[in-house]
Amino acid sequence: MSLKDKLFEKLEQNEERMVEIRRHLHENPELSFKEEKTAQFIEEFYKDKDVSLTANAGNGYGIIVEIEGGAGDGPVIGIRADFDALPITEEADVEFKSKNDGVMHACGHDGHTAYMLILGEALIDLKDELKGTIKIIHQHAEEIPPGGAKSIVESGILDDLDEVYGIHLFPTLDLGDITVCPGEAMTGRSNFDLKIQGSGGHGAMPHTTHDALVAGGYFVTSAQTIVSRRMNPNDSVTVSITAFDAPGGYNVIQDSVILRGTVRYLSMDNKEPVYKEMTKIVKGLETAYDVECTLEYVYDYPVLYNTVEKIGEIETVLSESAGTYFDKVYRDKPQAASEDFAYYLEKIPGAFIFVGAKPDGVETAYPNHHPKFEVNEKSLLISAKAMAEIVLNKVG
Repeated sequence: MSLKDKLFEKLEQNEERMVEIRRHLHENPELSFKEEKTAQFIEEFYKDKDVSLTANAGNGYGIIVEIEGGAGDGPVIGIRADFDALPITEEADVEFKSKNDGVMHACGHDGHTAYMLILGEALIDLKDELKGTIKIIHQHAEEIPPGGAKSIVESGILDDLDEVYGIHLFPTLDLGDITVCPGEAMTGRSNFDLKIQGSGGHGAMPHTTHDALVAGGYFVTSAQTIVSRRMNPNDSVTVSITAFDAPGGYNVIQDSVILRGTVRYLSMDNKEPVYKEMTKIVKGLETAYDVECTLEYVYDYPVLYNTVEKIGEIETVLSESAGTYFDKVYRDKPQAASEDFAYYLEKIPGAFIFVGAKPDGVETAYPNHHPKFEVNEKSLLISAKAMAEIVLNKVG
């Protein structure tokens, strides 16, 4: 029996455990930087297994598990699964609903962790037949900046990695589909808060006020001209105002308003120009409406850039298995979302790919970060096998 067959057999034999782990994690979600019990669960899973484990990696509860192959020299490969949840009240109709009010695994990180644990166990069992070293990165805090990946990279614990790989589940992709994207695959992200301080007063006498609400309304519309009039039409840039806080009564003009938003870009060349254009608009508000503006603008996750060569290798490896445990692998367009896996790829060659997880019997699935988000649990075994093939191509 080949090493691949042995590994696949172990994964298949433990698919039910994989699902059980996923459901346990789904019932007990924890927010970014607060994943204490989740980290304890992961550490307990590796207890008494023949590996080295580093807890509290990075700026939180990150865990690095190192598997040393016994079949000779080889590369050092990193494989990553995140384990934090989101501040969302679950509305999905499942038996294993979240037990933590207002917290939900609405992005599939429970599934990422479940498949990775079982894959890790299988790799440990077969490590004497592996070359080189595998480092499993159980990462905390993917959802909330500054995230966990950046701090893990900066800690130096991954300095010896030759390559790094990750998988993300997407229920908006058909079950059985695996998609790859060479080069720029996910957008970079910046977030901003804008406070506009005016001078309030009576709604019947607006001439005696400096209306922050009107200034805020102008900002909402003028900010869109950054993309339409300042960015190259061939570039992918998005500016979204996601919150406008201006409570008040019918006859009260408020003193101040607060706006919040996000900026996404598929080229790091657009990282600073968007900020510079936004500051021009803000300065214009102060002059035009006689208000004071405070702009807090945070450069967040970078553009996720998949190493073109590594994507090609994955396509070659997985194409040989297409039609067996999954249907097809194909190149897809970049994703508009952002991912802190980008920090690994800034320093280490590798790739981040997507596995379809559309639930059975639905025409249109709820997307990631939706309160009714749900994944097809058959995608867990597909993910485990796909990552196993990627790993074996390097250390098998």
